[in-house]
Amino acid sequence: MAEWLDAVWDHSDLEMVPRSDRRAGPYRQYRPDPVTSRPLSMSAEVNRRATVAERAVRDLASGPGARALEGLSRFLLRSEAIASSLIEGIAPSPQQVALAELAQDEDVRGFGDQARLVANNITILRKAGEDLAAGDAVTVADVEQLHAALLPDEKHHGLRRVQNWIGGSSWHPLSADFVPPPPELVPELMGDLVEYLNGSVHAPLVQAGIVHAQFETIHPFTDGNGRVGRALIHTVLTRRGLTPSAILPVSLVLATLRGRYVDGLTAYRYSSAPDSAEAASAVAAWLDLFLEATTVAAEQAAAFADQVTQMQDEWEARLAEHRAARGRRETPRADSATSRILRTLPEIPILTTRTAQRRLGVSFPAARAALEELADAGILGRRSVERGTTGYTATDVFSLVTVTERRLASTRWDTRVSEPNRPVAAPPHS
Repeated sequence: MAEWLDAVWDHSDLEMVPRSDRRAGPYRQYRPDPVTSRPLSMSAEVNRRATVAERAVRDLASGPGARALEGLSRFLLRSEAIASSLIEGIAPSPQQVALAELAQDEDVRGFGDQARLVANNITILRKAGEDLAAGDAVTVADVEQLHAALLPDEKHHGLRRVQNWIGGSSWHPLSADFVPPPPELVPELMGDLVEYLNGSVHAPLVQAGIVHAQFETIHPFTDGNGRVGRALIHTVLTRRGLTPSAILPVSLVLATLRGRYVDGLTAYRYSSAPDSAEAASAVAAWLDLFLEATTVAAEQAAAFADQVTQMQDEWEARLAEHRAARGRRETPRADSATSRILRTLPEIPILTTRTAQRRLGVSFPAARAALEELADAGILGRRSVERGTTGYTATDVFSLVTVTERRLASTRWDTRVSEPNRPVAAPPHS
């Protein structure tokens, strides 16, 4: 049965502890129920929310704008990478990160060390997520490897062997907001969690919500639990076939609803029999918030896809006008380098001629001519990325990403109604 465990804190070495924090005394640790054996009884309202949320996510993944969501997927990975990089000061812009990603395959410049670090983390995170989602079964070791990939500079990898806590003093848990289970219980609890993650007893979104809440309750690592817990949401959804990739910005919605998010996790931690009304109410309170956040994330991702589609329509109109003014047929062939680049710009908003040549499998002159035509039409901008090398940038894409990032940071999902409640990029220039 889930319960609060009584414990006593006593510093073994006070030499490095500030005088004001040299405290000892009782505190309480929380031991959750295993999730594989815990019954789950959901109310009609929670079942309705789960159905609505799952329909929204499935429509998103299978809709006509699904391809456009690759841009949002990369944006989500960038946001997570910035969080996991422990970068201080101003985070690099999407353009800087895109250049740094480009530099992984080509000799380009124009970005700083922060952007390079974030780009490297994006690559690591994408590979770790793909490996975790594609495996026959997820193991505790796999989760440990994901943690190591997300926090390469962390001193302590692997499951924690010490007591940790959330909030309060850095030196003792006596004033903590929450104290997870003692370290000796962590291996068994994590084994139970991955067993549940590998199954399909519950609907995908319900399973993802429970995996996340249980993981954050166990808090199995000394640091970086939030980043791993967010990644596990996408692992579940991808493994269950609900999303083809990490295109659902549910973690960013939860970050915007931080107060309610903490309240939901707090409510999840009941102390009664697993089949009690209290336990059912506790899990339902958390799932209610998680499913609401998932629905909002799907709606915002769909809005992004619609805006990308509109943007591409505007590009096509701009290109047609440009070509007509030069006496050419308004629409290039569908298999031409120009058309193919135009279709993939939301995914790859910055290119060099070498990039286009490599990705499209065309000659250097054909790639250069297509990029120059799109630049002359006002769809791409030119910038020097290396001596003698021109980078072609779709600034409209970066502006749209910034607008979406700001909208996801507004508690009303509209910056005209409420300003972002967490640090985001400045609005793009009009």
